Amino acid sequence: MIYVVGTGPGSVDGMTQEARNVIASCDAVAGYRRYVELIEELTAGKITYTDGMTQERDRCEMALKLSSEFKKNVALVSSGDSGVYGMAGLMLEVAKGTGEEVRVVPGVTAANSAAAILGAPLMNDYVTISLSDLMTAWETIAKRLVAACMGDFVICIYNPASTQRPEHFKRACDILLLHKSPETPAGYVRNIGREGQEHEIMTLGEIRERKLDMLCTVIIGNSTSYILDGKIITPRGYKC
Repeated sequence: MIYVVGTGPGSVDGMTQEARNVIASCDAVAGYRRYVELIEELTAGKITYTDGMTQERDRCEMALKLSSEFKKNVALVSSGDSGVYGMAGLMLEVAKGTGEEVRVVPGVTAANSAAAILGAPLMNDYVTISLSDLMTAWETIAKRLVAACMGDFVICIYNPASTQRPEHFKRACDILLLHKSPETPAGYVRNIGREGQEHEIMTLGEIRERKLDMLCTVIIGNSTSYILDGKIITPRGYKC
């Protein structure tokens, strides 16, 4: 049996009880090295398989081997929710036709966790957009940013920048500023649920100039979002 488990955005404290129970019941844990390290208190005495970035298929192949050949219950872990920019889809594809059972176990997303830290910015319709162009062309990402603006969605941005693409976030902000006011509330959280967690709330115009990285999650409000007592609120429409 293979469980694809979302471990939440950071420490064990941010995991769902279901995710913890599933990992406790498994014989083996596989995942990206850093994500397994974050839950090491749950992996004592278990077989562990870890690797680096861009080795996702190898990870799935190993999980399949542990389950099919060695008859182990395996937890393949992803940060956040395993079905949101995670390993769930690939694992289902790799296991196709093998007869091995794969179950997806949800987790708390970075969007949800960042929103809680920044206030209540996701109270109305929102979209998530990753700025990583490793598997999605930048032209497609740009179209999605424009479409989100046309729909006046709150926008949650994953993977805003990296050492290989340091200007992607500024490029994204330039697109958004063609359609949104520079005074639109915005904020980011770095290292959600981990040591060194930090956050800042400002405007879209200001956040463009921040030096962000892969450890950051960004939320940019819609036309009704506002800042109250240091928190971003997107009104749902309830009567106050």
